[in-house]
Amino acid sequence: MAIIRLASQYGRYGYRRITAMLRAEGWVVNHKRVERIWWREGLKVPKKQPKRGRLWLNDGSCIRLRPSWPNHVWAYDFVQARTHNGRAFRMLTVIDEFSRECLAILVARRLRSDDVLHLLADLFADKGPPDHIRSDNGSEFTAKTVRAWLGRIGVKT
Repeated sequence: MAIIRLASQYGRYGYRRITAMLRAEGWVVNHKRVERIWWREGLKVPKKQPKRGRLWLNDGSCIRLRPSWPNHVWAYDFVQARTHNGRAFRMLTVIDEFSRECLAILVARRLRSDDVLHLLADLFADKGPPDHIRSDNGSEFTAKTVRAWLGRIGVKT
């Protein structure tokens, strides 16, 4: 099968690039069909090496921020996965970096900035707000409403 041949030949290419290569070879294919075949055949692109996490404040200073006590620094991030039938879902995870305790996991097909706000509000009511909160600066975390809300509460990002 041409998809498997190209995937093994070009190991870092995903299904979108493979679709473009198939079209260049003269195949008439739809990217959604290639994606379905890609997942059915169990093809995956190898993960890149993860970059080291940010340990400094978001104000441009060079102070390396390390957690010193519980509730000092929290980290939150999205993890995306797929079900056995190929449907994507997202998980919002919040951890306390000092104790490495997972404070919350929210699972849904779609998560937006207001979902982040609701989860954080519940956590702040339960555990109290942290001094700092760290994220990967994804669109849900850098949204004006999230940053303004965290600023009003006094949580540094």
